[in-house]
Amino acid sequence: MTFDLIKTDPDCSARAGVITTGHGTIETPIFMPVGTVGSVKAVSRKQLIDEVQAQIILGNTYHLYLRPGTSIIEAAGGLHKFSGWDRPILTDSGGYQVFSLAANRKIKEEGVVFQSHIDGSRHLFTPEHVIEIQRSIGADIIMAFDECPPYPSEYAYAQKSMELTHRWLARCVQHMGETEPKYGYEQSLFPIIQGSIFKDLRQASAEFVAAMECDGNAIGGLSVGEPEEMMYEMCGYCCELLPADKPRYLMGVGTPWNILENIALGIDMFDCVMPTRNGRNGMLFTTKGVINIKNKKWATDFSVIDDGLDCHTSQYYSKAYLRHLFAAGEIVGLELASIHNLAFYLHLVKQARAHILQGDYMQWKSEMVPLLKQRL
Repeated sequence: MTFDLIKTDPDCSARAGVITTGHGTIETPIFMPVGTVGSVKAVSRKQLIDEVQAQIILGNTYHLYLRPGTSIIEAAGGLHKFSGWDRPILTDSGGYQVFSLAANRKIKEEGVVFQSHIDGSRHLFTPEHVIEIQRSIGADIIMAFDECPPYPSEYAYAQKSMELTHRWLARCVQHMGETEPKYGYEQSLFPIIQGSIFKDLRQASAEFVAAMECDGNAIGGLSVGEPEEMMYEMCGYCCELLPADKPRYLMGVGTPWNILENIALGIDMFDCVMPTRNGRNGMLFTTKGVINIKNKKWATDFSVIDDGLDCHTSQYYSKAYLRHLFAAGEIVGLELASIHNLAFYLHLVKQARAHILQGDYMQWKSEMVPLLKQRL
C-alpha cells in the first residue's frame, strides 16, 4: 500500500491524497461504508458502486469469524470474491466489540474471550488469531487488535488499557511479519492510538504507534460518548504527532459536521454506521440539512429527496413517497434512505477534497457546518 499526499490546505491541516492498494485506489479524504458481516445493510454491490460511489468498504473480524466463518470465506477465495466486491476492503479487528459487547467478554493478557451473541459459545481472540482471521478474510487494510475503553474512564484504567493495547500491537506486528498475505494481494496493518481523553496518554500512544512504522495509523476510542469538543481536541493532538506521509484513520466517526471538523484537523479516513442506521430510522442527511422523513410535514412534499446529489435515488424519489414507504412499513424505504445517506456522505468528502485542492477548505467548511446541522 502507498499513500501520496497531493495537497494540504493553506489555512488548516486538511489533506487531499491517494491511497493505492492491490484492489484499487482511494481518494482521500474518504468515508467508508460499514459492511459488518460482508454486506452494507440494505444496499447492494451495484448500488454501492453506481449510486453511493463507494471506493472502499468495511468488514468486521468478530462477526465474519462467527458467521459465515473463515473456512467458508477461504473456500470462496476471500471476502472480495465471496461478496462480489472488487474494490478495497478494510477490516476492524474486533477491538470495538471489546467495548460494545462488554457484558459478553473477558479481557486477559493473552487476549479476549468472547461469548458469542449468536449461540453462547466461547472464543478466544488473541492478537495473533485476529491477524490470521483478517488474512483469511483478505482485507487490504488490517486493523491491529486493541481495547477500546469506554467514556468516561478513570485515568488508571485508561493507562492500563493503553499499555495492554501496545503489547497486543507489538504481537500483531510480529505476527504480520511471520505470515503471508492470501489470494495474491498485499495486506497492510494499521495500529490504533488509544488513551481515552487524557492528553499525556494520547501522546504516549501516538508515539508508540508511529514508531511501529506501519503503512497507516488509526485513532480509536473517540466518539464513544465524550463531548464533541473533547473529540476534536484529542484528534487534533494525535494528528500533530503522527507522520504526515501515512494515512490517518479516525474510527467510528461520525456526523457530517464531525467529519468536516476532523478533516480540518488532518484526518484522511472515516467510517460510521450512522448513515445506514439513522437512515433505517428515517433520519436523512441532505445538502440542505437534516430531515426526519417520518414527520407529517413531508406527506405532501413532492420535491425530490435531495437535488444537490449526483445519485439516482436522491434525484428520482420524492420526500412524500419516501415518507409513505416508512409509514407503510415497506422495506424498500429503508433501502432508499440508506442509499441516499451513504451517497450524501461520499458526496460530502468528495466536495471536501475539491475544496482542499482549491485551497479554500476552511471558508467552505465554515459555511457548510451550520447548514448541515439545521433541522428541516
